[in-house]
Amino acid sequence: MSQLKQEVERRRIFGIISHPDAGKTTLTEKLLLHGGAIREAGTVKARKNSKHAKSDWMEIEKQRGISVTSSVMQFIYQDKVVSIMDTPGHNDFGEDTYRVLTSVDSAVMVIDAAKGIEAQTKKLFQVCRMRGIPIFTFMNKLDRQAKDPLELMEELEEVLGMPSVAITWPIGSGMQFEGVYDRMKNEVHLFRGEKSTLQLGEDGVNDPVLADHLSEENLTNLRDEIDLLDGAGNEIDVNEIQSGKLTPVFFGTALVDFGVTAFLNHYLKMSPAPEARKSNVGPINPTSEDFSGFVFKIQANMNPAHRDRIAFVRICSGVFERGMDVTLTRTGKKIKLSQSTQLMANDRETVDQAFAGDVIGIYDSGTYQIGDTITTSKQKIAFEALPTFPPELFMRVSPVNSLKSKHFHKGVEQLAQEGAIQVYRNEYNEIYLGAVGQLQFEVFEYRLNNEYGVDIRMEPVSYSVARWVKDKELKALKPFQDSRNMLVTDRWERPVFLFANEFTFERFAERHADDLTLVEALDVNEEIGTEE
Repeated sequence: MSQLKQEVERRRIFGIISHPDAGKTTLTEKLLLHGGAIREAGTVKARKNSKHAKSDWMEIEKQRGISVTSSVMQFIYQDKVVSIMDTPGHNDFGEDTYRVLTSVDSAVMVIDAAKGIEAQTKKLFQVCRMRGIPIFTFMNKLDRQAKDPLELMEELEEVLGMPSVAITWPIGSGMQFEGVYDRMKNEVHLFRGEKSTLQLGEDGVNDPVLADHLSEENLTNLRDEIDLLDGAGNEIDVNEIQSGKLTPVFFGTALVDFGVTAFLNHYLKMSPAPEARKSNVGPINPTSEDFSGFVFKIQANMNPAHRDRIAFVRICSGVFERGMDVTLTRTGKKIKLSQSTQLMANDRETVDQAFAGDVIGIYDSGTYQIGDTITTSKQKIAFEALPTFPPELFMRVSPVNSLKSKHFHKGVEQLAQEGAIQVYRNEYNEIYLGAVGQLQFEVFEYRLNNEYGVDIRMEPVSYSVARWVKDKELKALKPFQDSRNMLVTDRWERPVFLFANEFTFERFAERHADDLTLVEALDVNEEIGTEE
């Protein structure tokens, strides 16, 4: 077996998705702790000791106890190279999360066992389902009073419409929580006392040894529930799991690190290694000799002292060597990749070599855009376009102090390139921001002040719909402006109409149906075709 093939088969890359506060960042912390990537997991709640989640690197995240950016972390566990993408749970940052989900090979869905499936979880699940990403489910917070586990399984199947299979099973919950039963290994992990593990005999949960360790009620329930699962539940089928048609379910509590090890061990055995990815020239195999990868995220000022920008690249094929020359497909330019890092939140170390299935950070001086493909291939490869979403909230923004306008424009440009917010300009060069949620504006304001030293003035404007115009020059569109719309350009200088509401937009679209093609989003890679 070639070294590349061996290395690819060792790689596992997953995104963690959930509704806010379901325990996603806490689970990430514990997985990193098991992987030896951090010595002590800082819980999101532990404010007094000023310990914060390792994956939350931005000051505003530490203050609020939420993730507003996506972090990338890598560790080695059981000879597997595991990369975790911790995504923002907050709905206002959905776009960032969707982009991250294009870079992973599987997803871990964290569900609060007391609340069940919540709105944001459902939305993110649909994105994974659409892309055929295998989904592993972790029912969290069993040390608190939770819903009945059979009810949770039923809800999973009914609400998400995907068959599920329990790999581990809870024994009670809240004050009565006594552990989990691993159906595949036929062992019980005890929660109380020294958290020991009992290997059961061929009778499984009917083994008399359990009577010495579990309450009578929990033991009766466990035997009844496992009997039901064995008789009427779905069978464990790794092929179905890997093709995204069956979700394996695990129970535990990330906060006190229980059930996490069992989950990680099973995940590594069941999850898929990197596979071929779609491109404009057909599927690109990870073991292909040509190096290729795409930029799914750009982050400025991860190190405020250096005012740097990092482009996060998912390697899709071949081997990355520091100092190699690649072609940026969008521009056709040759670029030397001399500064490259691997990341643990904002801690970083130089990486000299990486393989398909790794995520690396490349120093960016403004060259890259989200969705860019880089490759050593002679073909003009472009991977599938990353999703963009039309904003629904708009603000006019300007610096309080006009002497700071240079810093202001630099900050706006850099944060726009990150994809943190959408930026538009009108004919008078006034700047408008578009966002999916209010929190994006707050983070934008915080970062301009904190990272660029600029105080800004933000004024809401009465627009809620944005539509791009295809195949028309800006000059030709000026006659279409009226009092109910505004013509602006996005950061690629493509024309966009802003409308007050859906009704205004629909009237306008109807009136000009023969003259204009209005679309919700345009792909920046659209002009890249297949190389003949």
